[in-house]
Amino acid sequence: MKMGKIPSRWIVNRTAQEADCRVFRLLRQTSQREDDGRESDWFVIDTDDFVNVVALTEEDEIVLVKQFRHGSGGLSLELPGGMVDRGEDPLDAGVRELREETGFVGTSAEIFASCHPNPAIMNNTCHYVLVKGARQESPIDWDEHEEMEVTTMPRRELFAACARGELTHSLTLAALMHLSLREG
Repeated sequence: MKMGKIPSRWIVNRTAQEADCRVFRLLRQTSQREDDGRESDWFVIDTDDFVNVVALTEEDEIVLVKQFRHGSGGLSLELPGGMVDRGEDPLDAGVRELREETGFVGTSAEIFASCHPNPAIMNNTCHYVLVKGARQESPIDWDEHEEMEVTTMPRRELFAACARGELTHSLTLAALMHLSLREG
């Protein structure tokens, strides 16, 4: 059963940058509804694409990082990942972020899903990279403000920890859901 009506599209007429916040830009978009011509301003976070990496070891463990997150004001247990550099392939970015943040490398890598982190206010995509045969063999190379604990957790235990609410990062949870759906 469907209820309501088919939503109208909005056409962007003007875009102005309101702020440059280092890792994102705040845009004001003046847009007009297609169906009735009504105009309104909307604010959009313009940022580069993200990658999150599900790195599986030969022992069926998943590589995780724990780091402080300023938005939530606490430590967050999550998948390694980060920003896709301008012009960089998302698969290459995932392999790079895994190596830089954890020192892990793998025998194969592929993009297995993508999502829009928050399509109401953000214009980017998060790509999920699956790395198999992950093993720690490279030095960690953190950015200036990065500091994290690197750990592995058996897949079954990780999914149980998610069910208990111990992982709260939505992009990590979405990646693990996609992995679960992919594997049946």
